[in-house]
Amino acid sequence: MAKMAELPARGMIEVSGDDRVSFLQGLVSNDVGLAAPGQAIWAALLTPQGKYLADFFIFAEPERLLLDCEAALISGLVQKLSRFRLRAKVSLRDASAERSVYVGWDGAAPLPGASADPRLAAAGGRALAAPGPACTATAADWDAHRLALGLPDGSRDLEADKTVLLEAGFDELGGISWTKGCYMGQELTARTKYRGLLKRRLVPVAVDGPLPPPGTPVLHAGVEVGTMRSGHGARGLAVLRLDSLAATLECGAAVLHPQPADWMRLPEPTT
Repeated sequence: MAKMAELPARGMIEVSGDDRVSFLQGLVSNDVGLAAPGQAIWAALLTPQGKYLADFFIFAEPERLLLDCEAALISGLVQKLSRFRLRAKVSLRDASAERSVYVGWDGAAPLPGASADPRLAAAGGRALAAPGPACTATAADWDAHRLALGLPDGSRDLEADKTVLLEAGFDELGGISWTKGCYMGQELTARTKYRGLLKRRLVPVAVDGPLPPPGTPVLHAGVEVGTMRSGHGARGLAVLRLDSLAATLECGAAVLHPQPADWMRLPEPTT
């Protein structure tokens, strides 16, 4: 059955002005020039040290860019981005009151202006639309769907000033451009990829027992090997050491079974 849900925890930032593309191009992880009507991109804003601050979907309209992002982060994100305006001809504002964020999957008909989810075809589509479309599912249904696919959900799964993009699948899921040139945090992101420095990943897990709260330590043989992030029902995501992915893990009163997603590129286990 086709499903469509509104995501009330999401909002929208408008970026307008003649320099809107070049302004974001020097700040975010993906190639903003690829955003076009009907084709959104997924990107992240990093610290100068290459650590995660926020991520968003960038929709392009004729006179503006729209960032589909976490509503709770909008005020701080507008302030952070505004610090880099300098002489750029660009304006930023919270435009959440204009439209709501909708997601459709399992064959849902796209809304006007919708884009396929740029991360995975199985994720369906996203749209910024005036409130009113008839929904056949809830935000909780969407949460279960994206967890089944192993897709992160912003600050619920990624930690500000700590997470490195490659830990959260931004490479495999198309959230990084390796050809567009410099952006804030690009040096560490590239070094992590080309030197093979990853030691942990955000990984889907099956939860046997009560769902652990986010931040609960994950243990193997009494040694901490990661932390629980978001979850719903018997599924979740956890940040885990790569050498623990074949193990059965303890987390609070639950047992976790790592189930890496098909799209993940993981190093071959060493013997």
